[in-house]
Amino acid sequence: MIISAGRNETFPFSTSIGVGLIETSINLTRMCLFNKPEYLLFIGSAGSYGDFKVFDIVESKKSSNIELGFLTQSAYTPLDNVIESDNNFVKNDTIVNSSNYISTDDKLTKEFLDYGVGIENMEFFSVLSVAKEFKIPVAGIFVVTNYTNKDAHKDFLENHKIAMDKLTNYLVQKDIIKIKMGK
Repeated sequence: MIISAGRNETFPFSTSIGVGLIETSINLTRMCLFNKPEYLLFIGSAGSYGDFKVFDIVESKKSSNIELGFLTQSAYTPLDNVIESDNNFVKNDTIVNSSNYISTDDKLTKEFLDYGVGIENMEFFSVLSVAKEFKIPVAGIFVVTNYTNKDAHKDFLENHKIAMDKLTNYLVQKDIIKIKMGK
């Protein structure tokens, strides 16, 4: 089953599950309880901490939930904050960080790179958490729309349409989806 956040990121070939950590957890859990999929492929946009360029495609099976307070040593958590799916869909070791907030401090977010965290997407940690609970293989494919800097939202809006087209074309090229072309 191919899933995506929704709102700005809807596709005719995916099921929308909500934006952010909470909506995603609730809606995906509900789906799994009533009609458990054999696998999950989450697709969507991401912000780059600096190593990936805008419009790069990143595949991943690892996610973290690391808040900026961790980087400034002004917060801690007793919870596991990095999880990985046990699957053979993807071999990439890039960790996708998830939070209900979009990072805009590029000096601070570059520190994520020291921990192997390359991009951020609001939903992926929830997706992996729910999939792990239901023992569903899961992977994510992301297209970079912006860098995590003061212009993150503006760049996201400017690049979003092209990025979604590039993501769709990537899925077609990888033979993950098939799209009928019009006349």
